[in-house]
Amino acid sequence: MTEVLFYHLTLRPLEEVLPGLLETCLQRDWRVVVQTGSSERCAALDSLLWSYRDDAFLPHGTSADGREAMQPVYLTDGQDTPNGATVRFLVDRAVPGDLSPFTRGVFLFDDSDPEAVSDARGHWKRLKGEGHELTYWQQADTGRWERKA
Repeated sequence: MTEVLFYHLTLRPLEEVLPGLLETCLQRDWRVVVQTGSSERCAALDSLLWSYRDDAFLPHGTSADGREAMQPVYLTDGQDTPNGATVRFLVDRAVPGDLSPFTRGVFLFDDSDPEAVSDARGHWKRLKGEGHELTYWQQADTGRWERKA
């Protein structure tokens, strides 16, 4: 079964958290797909990942860039996985499809969005019932992640 991680954003927004998590995946030579809840959010994250730090960028692309199969990080607002990713991130209330083809699924949800929190609870219940291995992580006051469940 797929390992599924739930990251509860309580202190820092997605724009500050996602690049670091993606960097960790790339350091481990994992291919990643990031599924967003809308095409607008996909475009915003595309722009962010080119410029989030002055001294670095994350190699990534979208369907508009072409060469989807070659992208180490592929951004989409759909269910597609043209790059053979083993890790799927779901952000901004993206609706997950079947996570069983992935080694790891990662939900990132914002504490300030009650609907996102409710959606995450629903996904937790469904995925637990399907037998996936689930963990819940929350931001500590220090900004580090603490495993809560």
